[in-house]
Amino acid sequence: MTKVIISEEKKTELEEFLHENRPAELINTYLFFIEKKFNLHPVLFPKDKIIYRNSDDAAKILEKEDKLSHQTEIKIVFGDSAVDEQTKKIYICPFTGKVFGDNTHPNPQDAIYDWVSKCPENTERVGGLRVKRFFVSEDPEVIKNYIGKAKTKEPITKTVFSSVLSGKLFNSREAVVKDFKANYLKRLTLVEVQNQNRFQIETDFLELIQEQLQEDKIMAFVEAMAEVQEFQPIVEKWLS
Repeated sequence: MTKVIISEEKKTELEEFLHENRPAELINTYLFFIEKKFNLHPVLFPKDKIIYRNSDDAAKILEKEDKLSHQTEIKIVFGDSAVDEQTKKIYICPFTGKVFGDNTHPNPQDAIYDWVSKCPENTERVGGLRVKRFFVSEDPEVIKNYIGKAKTKEPITKTVFSSVLSGKLFNSREAVVKDFKANYLKRLTLVEVQNQNRFQIETDFLELIQEQLQEDKIMAFVEAMAEVQEFQPIVEKWLS
């Protein structure tokens, strides 16, 4: 049986857990210990109903499956007042690069709809009508591209990344991932992961949990707890 060592740091964390969770069941306490030991930070991606080991794993796996970002191109034309340093959100015509800012136009969303519906360069049709397709971005790095003092003769083409989840544009793939981690994941404890049956657990993460929930490893944890004087009363309750 592999011997479990409870460091002073883990002892302090366990004391806090046991104090906040009275009475604490053995499995829940053990799962808390495992979460800290392996530095786990489980997250739920509600859209796919899958739980991952941490946000980095979630982003890495979903990006590999092309579920986070797509590379695309935008056209950029500069205008005197279309975008400035106070602009927080822009609406972009994909055909001409025409842009409307949230602070430089009274109704930017209505304006972009009207623009693409009449845009001569918009050759996309559905039922004979122009497709009202446009880009939206709140990424400061994307917005910076449109800040200029004079109009260019020809639009500039730039490669950016669109979020699969929101459709918004970002200047880099890393910015899409940052937005994903901040807005599309829900933090869970390992106890919550184990006690739920609504969501699928990512394969490698599930294997880790199952491996750690083997009886001999749980008993090794109990023995380690029993060696700490402060934990002996709770261990006696578990064993009884």
